Amino acid sequence: MRESGGRGQGPGRGGAGAGSQGGPGAVRRTPAGPGRPGRQGGAGRPSPDEPPRRNRPDDAGRRGAPDDAPRPRKDEPDRPEGRQARPDDPFDLPRGLTGAAAQESRRVRSEDTVPQPRAGAQRRGPRQDPRQDSRQGPPQGPPRSDPRRQGRRPPPPPRPPRPPLVLRLGNPRRRINIGLIGMTFILSIFAGRLIQLQGLDSKVYEARAAQQRVVSETIKAKRGSITDVNGHELAVTVEAREIAIDPSKVLPGKRAHVAAVLAKELNKPPAEIAAKLAKTTSRYELLARDVDPLVADRLLEQELPTVTTKKTYRRTYPAGDLAGTLIGFVGDDGTGLEGVEQMRNSVLAGRDGKQSMEQGRDGQRIPMTRSQRQAPIEGRDVRLTIDRDIQWAAQKAITEQVAASGALSGTVIVMDVKTAQIVAMANAPELDLNNWQKAPDRSFVNRAVAEVFEPGSTNKVITAAAAIEAGAVTPETTFKVADHIRCADQTLKDSHPHKTEVMTFKQIVETSSNVGTIQAARRIGDQGLYTMLKNFGFGARPGLGLPGEEAGLLPDHTTWSGTQRCTVAYGQGVSVTALQTASVYQTIANGGVRVQPQIVAGMTDENGRFVAGKPGRQTRVVSQNTADEIAAMLEGAVSAEGTGTLAAIPGYRVAGKTGTANRYDQQLGRYNGYTASFVGFAPADKPELVVLAVVQKPAKDIYGGHIAAPVFKDVMTFAIKSRKIPPTGPSASPARIGAGH
Repeated sequence: MRESGGRGQGPGRGGAGAGSQGGPGAVRRTPAGPGRPGRQGGAGRPSPDEPPRRNRPDDAGRRGAPDDAPRPRKDEPDRPEGRQARPDDPFDLPRGLTGAAAQESRRVRSEDTVPQPRAGAQRRGPRQDPRQDSRQGPPQGPPRSDPRRQGRRPPPPPRPPRPPLVLRLGNPRRRINIGLIGMTFILSIFAGRLIQLQGLDSKVYEARAAQQRVVSETIKAKRGSITDVNGHELAVTVEAREIAIDPSKVLPGKRAHVAAVLAKELNKPPAEIAAKLAKTTSRYELLARDVDPLVADRLLEQELPTVTTKKTYRRTYPAGDLAGTLIGFVGDDGTGLEGVEQMRNSVLAGRDGKQSMEQGRDGQRIPMTRSQRQAPIEGRDVRLTIDRDIQWAAQKAITEQVAASGALSGTVIVMDVKTAQIVAMANAPELDLNNWQKAPDRSFVNRAVAEVFEPGSTNKVITAAAAIEAGAVTPETTFKVADHIRCADQTLKDSHPHKTEVMTFKQIVETSSNVGTIQAARRIGDQGLYTMLKNFGFGARPGLGLPGEEAGLLPDHTTWSGTQRCTVAYGQGVSVTALQTASVYQTIANGGVRVQPQIVAGMTDENGRFVAGKPGRQTRVVSQNTADEIAAMLEGAVSAEGTGTLAAIPGYRVAGKTGTANRYDQQLGRYNGYTASFVGFAPADKPELVVLAVVQKPAKDIYGGHIAAPVFKDVMTFAIKSRKIPPTGPSASPARIGAGH
């Protein structure tokens, strides 16, 4: 290679240009003018067109370089002044540098003197060291400046080559530190929660856990029994089972089989059992209550899935409908709803016990855990004054007569004269206690204490007692009696048509004359009659305490109308119950002393011993003499000449009174039909029992002497034989037809 510049390739060929690969002073050919300095050529001779160049102080040692040549970098070592670069040494090294330091300086100078490529030119690879290219001559100084670049900023120094892209891995120590920080944060959260659970809130969670494990259960107390006066059971509690199932655990393929077995054993419709098994979202379905323990045991032996049993009690009534409305019944929860069951519920029910124990999720008791049990207190037995045998006879007689007469209903009451204890209280139709759920609501009413009616002629004994007690009349007092009487603006008729005749007051009572009774009542006035009615218990509850017990209706005498002043005397215009009417005759039979009626004979105590109840309150209403005279008049009413001959009992002296009254229908709001009644006592000379028979709205006959008197006879005859009451003496003298006869 020559030291002079090579031949140019464009119009700038000559002294101003040099070849692209020539020696010093070579320039590159361009279409727009003279060639630019060569990429690696040395300094050339100045072009004739260029102005003369002036050397600057910082160009010492770099002669021949154009004015716009790039200045040396600040980090380059300055060459000694006056020293020329040698053609064979491309680097002007400072003095004193040898060895490795000289090589490093040459490498830096070589990189700094490499010109920048044109804009848009792609880099073809890393730059070659000039010392490694034998075809390239040594550098002769910076290239001349292009006349077009006059006044422009010199190009920046070349940048070092970019290193190849290398995937750098993370610092393992940094990763470990971050992981440790995260683990520490998470563990601190767990530690804080642990401190809260076992430290701060430990008591709270302990209590909640215990509450979830501890299951409290009520132990039902056995309900006490209801017996008759002789201890025969009328209502009793027996052990039973409740059958339940978990439908969610019954497989679909076995539902039909399980439903069929349960329906057969429990006597239930298969569709009802299948409907409960179809509730797959339910965990508990009650299938039956009051199931016999033997039936429950059979179901458990068949290993039906998820069938469970629970011990309960069932109320049974061995006598069926015997005294049904009097005894009453209990609901599904064991609470009395009607009758004695409701009246004495607190005594019969006892007190339930409690049991608490810890259980697991499957309901099994956790062994060796705490358990508390409070034993239940069983209910006490209640003994009634009812005699089962006499109750049966009374219920049979009234049921048959209601059916025979086509009546709406009927009632019979048997009462002890001395104690006023109820020996029998029968209603027709009666309530079957073992199937009370199927009966209509009207069958729950105990008509003997709840049904109100006008007593009619049976009420004449009160008018007679008031007149005799006041001294206004005696049994021998005579009255001129017609078969009608004018009262205010109405004419009232006698009980039966007859000619006007003279009758004693005893005959008036025996023949049940309405006109004669009104004449006797006028002698004592409204105030006297009203007071006597109240003394006999009208207008007040008798005091048995049975549900639905009524007080009747007794208007104040100051409100009586013109006709009511007459009708009240023979039992119209006032309303009473069957129990109130029976109490009136008990007072007459007891010598004028009224005793508060009793239905409960006593109860057992906590030790099971029977404790008799307190006797009823006694109140004297009339004198013994008045009571005896009325009893004699009532005995004549049952004689052959009286209205109650069908009530006579052979061999016994019987006293009684018939009654026939218009029946007021509350639903219609008017009178509709009649009330036929008969009430009396026997033996008449030494009374033991009072029997009352009431028939409501008979269809075939209306008179008490025809409808109710036979019932009285049947019931009284049975009661006398049952109590073994002997005859007391000959019958009383028959009633006289007229005064003085």
